[in-house]
Amino acid sequence: MIVDAWAQHPTLRHSQHAMFESLRRWTGAKRPTEPLPVTATIAAMDAGGVDKSLICAWCAPDGWMISNDEVAAFVQEAPDRLVGVASADLRDPVGAVRELRRCVEVLGFRALRIVPWLWELPPDHRWYYPLYVACVELGIPFCTQVGHTGPLRTSETGRPIPYLDRVALDFPDLVIVAGHIGYPWTTEMIAMATKYPNVYIDTSAYTVRRYPPELVAYMRRHGRNNVLFGTNWPMIAPAHALEGLDELGLDPDVRAAFLGGNAARVFRLRTG
Repeated sequence: MIVDAWAQHPTLRHSQHAMFESLRRWTGAKRPTEPLPVTATIAAMDAGGVDKSLICAWCAPDGWMISNDEVAAFVQEAPDRLVGVASADLRDPVGAVRELRRCVEVLGFRALRIVPWLWELPPDHRWYYPLYVACVELGIPFCTQVGHTGPLRTSETGRPIPYLDRVALDFPDLVIVAGHIGYPWTTEMIAMATKYPNVYIDTSAYTVRRYPPELVAYMRRHGRNNVLFGTNWPMIAPAHALEGLDELGLDPDVRAAFLGGNAARVFRLRTG
């Protein structure tokens, strides 16, 4: 089984946003003019052999780029393949907690994701903390971004140490999934995933051939249970993300854990 730990099924509000021009320049993608059908996301998953994708909402200070209800509607079109991940408005802590509870208890979402660079607020800011309490109580992971930003926004909020380090200390029961590897602070992210039993890394926004050597070495040894496969679809298609997988030299158990076993455990996914 292959699980994509970080994907989006974008709305036009999301995919046309000016801040993604830098990503379009890197990837050669054109600015979309039509909404992406859910069937296109499923087709990309099929082409890469992905069984399930966790698709996330996006909330930014200037409004919802992909709302939680839009994610729920996308999931409803392919409930055996897509899994919802909530977002929240940090400026309204009480409302954000209520919305998160609705997403989990009513809509069946399996995680919360906040992208710190959208808010220019690191994850140890006080506005996040009520959501961390709710995540622990609801038994869901908190997902976030680490490392530099592709969009033209500040990268400072993506430093694992000290920001995410403080969160892991303050909330030892909180499961944290840090996406985008953490480059150029990959060794900091590996140190955190080694230090804290509830901290994980996902490889979204990177193809296999671009994984830093230190991450591959970590996966082969003591990090075999701590790294999750991700794409950041539609930025990277699953088939492209997985090109060169055999070159990593992972033994069968490590490979299976990386591709889907770790994510199934962390997000408590049904696999039968």
